[in-house]
Amino acid sequence: MGQFHLHLLSDSTGETLENIAKAGIAQFENIDSIRHFWPMVRSDVHLDRILSEIARNPGLVLFTLANTSLRQKLEDSCRALGIPHVAPLDTVTDAMSSILGQEMRNRPGRKHILDDAYFARIDAIQFTIAHDDGLNWENWEEADIVLAGVSRTSKTPTSIYLANRGYKTANIPLVPESPPPDRLFHLTRPMVVGLTTSTERLIQVRRNRLLSLNQSPETSYVDTDKVQSEVAHARRLFADNGWPVIDVTRRSIEETAAAIINLHGDWLNRSSSDDMRDMA
Repeated sequence: MGQFHLHLLSDSTGETLENIAKAGIAQFENIDSIRHFWPMVRSDVHLDRILSEIARNPGLVLFTLANTSLRQKLEDSCRALGIPHVAPLDTVTDAMSSILGQEMRNRPGRKHILDDAYFARIDAIQFTIAHDDGLNWENWEEADIVLAGVSRTSKTPTSIYLANRGYKTANIPLVPESPPPDRLFHLTRPMVVGLTTSTERLIQVRRNRLLSLNQSPETSYVDTDKVQSEVAHARRLFADNGWPVIDVTRRSIEETAAAIINLHGDWLNRSSSDDMRDMA
């Protein structure tokens, strides 16, 4: 297993760097990264302490520093130590600057300014938490997206991920013995998406869930015939209502959410086109 130190320096929260680092590491096998996370780096004193740690644990340095003086100091120190250092956003911002004909504004944490988009995301998160697992179904019409699926098809984590992207998301578990609220079949504003998975994978996930709760792993909850019946019932419901379906068997939460966002964009475009035709 390859092991290396990874230093992440940011003048803001460091969320962007963490995502870039995760995406990069995911491209390699048998890698053990020892991460050193340094957010809110905005002073020489702070940077000096970090440079001492970098010298003691040399590795790769990724950074996003808007302050020209701090950035120059970091780059000079890394060169003197012979340590590779990369500003991963430079290529993107340089290309944008060229196309737009504008100089980039070097403002720390600029993407985290409390603008309308920020407050919309907070609103989406609050809505999603309040409408998890079928709660408050009376307000589903206010949602952007409603996820439906049998138990353990990643509805909740996918909803939270979508909320962090600014989508108000509700979700409802589908249980053959307990029909969903009739409101689900008459929604006009939100897009309803069905989540499904393979029977084998669903049984495995449910069995692991039971074990984590110190419950018997052999119940009707993981009975093959019953699970197959649940999945088939959900698929029929999706088909009868013309809802798009995503199989989450081999998808990560991020991949599922990306597929839903694409569907939602297409859905909005179709809805807009239909409205224009009605007006004509």
